Amino acid sequence: MAEFSASVYQNEFLPDGGTDVNAIVTLTCSGAGAAGQSGGGDAGEIIIVDTSGSMGRIKLEAAKVAAAAAVQQILDGTWFAVVAGSHQAYLAYPPARSSTGMVRMDPNTRHQALQAIQQFRADGGTAMGTWLMLAARLFDSVPAVVQRHAILLTDGENHNETPEQLTAAIRGVTGRFQCDCRGVGVDWQVAEVRRIAQALLGTVDIIPQPEQMTQVFSDLMTRAMSRGVADAQLRVWTPQGAQILFVRQVSPTVEDLTGRRRQVNPLTGAYPTGSWGDESRDYHVAVRLPAKAIGQEQLAARVQLALGDQIVAQGLVKAKWSDDDSLTTRINAEVAHYTGQTELAEAIQEGLAAKAAGDDARATTKLGRAVQLAAETGNEEATQKLRKVVDIDSEETGTVRLKRSVDKADEMALDTASTKTTRIK
Repeated sequence: MAEFSASVYQNEFLPDGGTDVNAIVTLTCSGAGAAGQSGGGDAGEIIIVDTSGSMGRIKLEAAKVAAAAAVQQILDGTWFAVVAGSHQAYLAYPPARSSTGMVRMDPNTRHQALQAIQQFRADGGTAMGTWLMLAARLFDSVPAVVQRHAILLTDGENHNETPEQLTAAIRGVTGRFQCDCRGVGVDWQVAEVRRIAQALLGTVDIIPQPEQMTQVFSDLMTRAMSRGVADAQLRVWTPQGAQILFVRQVSPTVEDLTGRRRQVNPLTGAYPTGSWGDESRDYHVAVRLPAKAIGQEQLAARVQLALGDQIVAQGLVKAKWSDDDSLTTRINAEVAHYTGQTELAEAIQEGLAAKAAGDDARATTKLGRAVQLAAETGNEEATQKLRKVVDIDSEETGTVRLKRSVDKADEMALDTASTKTTRIK
């Protein structure tokens, strides 16, 4: 049975007149088990493969091998389906005449799915919103499936839908399933696919070469099958008169959850975290309190993880007002680290956007700041990826020069990795 624990890192001392409290809450799960095996409901998996004409023979053949590898990792008993996506969504397996649109995995259905994947043909355009809507309908067709996860692969831009149509589709499926998104090659738009992944509590990354797809798909499905906790909510209670400034996941990736608050009661909000395996995640909670007199103290927030109505972990965020400068001026190391990591993600994305727009001055400033932050927070992966886009004269001051020639795949890899964070050492 899964066990959870919570730890809180903060400087609880506020100066005279101080109002803002920041804390990092680390939540850890152990003994999660396997997807769909906890007795709390079934697990479902949908593999969505771009079969538009732009995939061509080489990418499509590699995608077939990758999708087959993912199918092989799905545990027996798991509900599943395979969707082929072009300018429309097509249920590749099980056959459309199936009563539910999803079937349980067993040796027979596994074999049939592998055969169906081999029938993929590259043709048509790209309309990812239709792929997402079909996946949501498939999941909804089996009410017993409570743990819902999909893998989406694309190789191009969403040319056959307007941005508004994609936005409406994303809004329509948010909260109905989780989705990890991958783009193969360099002809897709990171920002476009990241919108899908962030809304659906998933990840986004680039697969530079088609032959790398198989390992990526296998790893994604193996990880999904290890998440034995179907769904958990982060609950944040604050006292009367307090204001939540933001709630963010800051590790393993930066995800702003503030706007996804659902009210539990007037003082408590719930934020989605999706399914869990054996892992730790860090959350940054910022609360504004009415100032109190020197010497007074107050509970600023109660941060809990809930499975349904059951509270499985809790951390307390505190506030104490003091006139001792040695206490109030200390910056908690964890808070400082993740504040820097959040700014790093923003600096990379803004710098690359400026570079794409031809604003070299702003791009240099932002990417220079990113280099500085990556060094300060010990994010070596970000530093390595930044070195492929800029020449670094000084990490300490963030002095950089834009490279004259940059491989587009390296630039996209930096963009997709911008929200990945490192833990404080």
